[in-house]
Amino acid sequence: MCRVLRYLSLSALLMGYSIMSNADVIDHSIWDGLLKKYVQAINDGKSTSVDYAGFLKEQGQLNLYLDKLSAMPLSEFDALAKEDQLAFLMNAYNAWTVDFILTKYPDLKSIKELGSFFRSPWKKEFIPLLGETRSLDDIEHNLIRGSGRYKEARIHFSVNCASIGCPALRAEAFIGSRLNAQLEEQTQLFLSDKTRNRISKDTLEVSSIFKWYKEDFEKGWSGVDSLENFFALYAEFLNLSDQQVLALKEDNLDIKFLDYDWRLNKK
Repeated sequence: MCRVLRYLSLSALLMGYSIMSNADVIDHSIWDGLLKKYVQAINDGKSTSVDYAGFLKEQGQLNLYLDKLSAMPLSEFDALAKEDQLAFLMNAYNAWTVDFILTKYPDLKSIKELGSFFRSPWKKEFIPLLGETRSLDDIEHNLIRGSGRYKEARIHFSVNCASIGCPALRAEAFIGSRLNAQLEEQTQLFLSDKTRNRISKDTLEVSSIFKWYKEDFEKGWSGVDSLENFFALYAEFLNLSDQQVLALKEDNLDIKFLDYDWRLNKK
């Protein structure tokens, strides 16, 4: 009996150590703390502004978090649950975007100023992640969208490009165990923001995100196979009437893509 108890205790200890080790590898608490301090809700909570000066004061903490992300081996990343992988990648994208802004802040008005005539800022390779030096485009378009692992349209309301036209930078880290609820809230908030998406008479005016990534809303996420069906699914948040939803489904509602505001989303 004692041997059994001793064995069970040892097993529990080892299991606990394994869980702690895994949790520590994907620990987003530093990033979560920084977001809660330096991201402020505006526009009735539908969007946020970022205190980059505050982030700059605590750049050492941000660098510590980025170093933890960089230390993740690809083999361990591949062994994670898909929700944990996606949370990891979205946090990485958002955190390195903030870090990128800090390289020139406060002397810039838009992230676009960090690019050049020959290369966009999103193609600049400066991110040591999962065994390679990557760009922001690589994280979004290859690791997230292009991998075929996630098939998640709502990521477009969760990765943030440091611009006013972007969906809000969430004031907390993404966590695998709560990822679905977090993605859903991001989607609802973005779609209900009339500065980015609105119905005007017989025209649905929406963010250019839906023009740029139209194909991602046609791949069957949640049974949706078209942009029109996606909008119909979130009719409540777009403030669409039953008649407008019907017109949308019958392709009788005009869709206009709004100009994107690339100004820095600073406080």
